[in-house]
Amino acid sequence: MTTILEKDSLWRQFAAAIDTLRDALRACPDELWEKQLWEDQPDQWVARGFSKFWYLGYHALFWLDLYLTGAEEGFAPPAPFDLVEMNAGEVLPRTYTREELLQYLEYCRRRCQETTGALTDELAHRVCRFSWGELPFAELLLYTMRHVQEHAAQLHMFLGQQAGKSAEWAPQSAGSADISLSAPHSPPSSSIPSGARPATGMPQSGSSMLPAAASSRPCRAP
Repeated sequence: MTTILEKDSLWRQFAAAIDTLRDALRACPDELWEKQLWEDQPDQWVARGFSKFWYLGYHALFWLDLYLTGAEEGFAPPAPFDLVEMNAGEVLPRTYTREELLQYLEYCRRRCQETTGALTDELAHRVCRFSWGELPFAELLLYTMRHVQEHAAQLHMFLGQQAGKSAEWAPQSAGSADISLSAPHSPPSSSIPSGARPATGMPQSGSSMLPAAASSRPCRAP
């Protein structure tokens, strides 16, 4: 891992993606906080209202936190946040405030910095298993970075369309953040059971899936 991509470089790019999400959450006008980016679909697995601005932000942070842990089994987000997207037929949790999501973002940002900084070759190659497939932890970090950036881009596009707000491109980020929340997390395990819920991860190479920002279909993938 370290011979292919230096850990500090990985962190700077990951932090830039997280910062892009933070900027979208900060920039959203109050009147758009609960607006949906696209309409619900009759056959969607995720809860109705999934595409609400605030919830897409939480969705990105929830899966960032979980994937930094490396497993679904035993994971729980810190209070006051709910465990979501584990079963069909769920409903959205109560609407989280901007301040709550920004606090959670700073918590996840520090966890990400600490996780990438502590990455060893052994940890990087440890296999993480989910209902949608398995991959080494190092690849899971890249997968998660893409996921954060995807939803940050959707939110910024929505702000541009609805509020005329533009986003600045961040080539990299070197800043740090303070932990505002605390919760126990376990390191990635090489023998995590897949679990019973349907596949909700983004397809790997060879699958076809339009970015949700470019279609009316809801993103089903964490």
